[in-house]
Amino acid sequence: MESIINAPIQFTGSAIAEVKRLMAEEGFDNSKYLRVGVKGGGCSGMTYILEFDYKKENDQIYSIEELDFIMDKSHSIYLIGMEVNWDGGLNARGFTFTNPNASSTCGCGTSFAV
Repeated sequence: MESIINAPIQFTGSAIAEVKRLMAEEGFDNSKYLRVGVKGGGCSGMTYILEFDYKKENDQIYSIEELDFIMDKSHSIYLIGMEVNWDGGLNARGFTFTNPNASSTCGCGTSFAV
């Protein structure tokens, strides 16, 4: 088993609770991890990745409050210090990202530039 090291990002309590709720749903594939990362695209240049996926060769496993997640080792330079939050309100429902490395963000909040 690969060692788990301190995470370069943080999840709020509401984000952790929502991810755990999703993982507890019937039919969830327990061999998948929560993947956090970035990919090229979006209106500001890069888009956040937050999905369930299988661990790949270049991934590092992190753990926060018994929530294990994976991130490609090369993505941490874009995400270090980022906070993931879950907003369960009626007007704004979903995961939000607060990234101190972003020089600008798009109006939708899922795209950023460095």
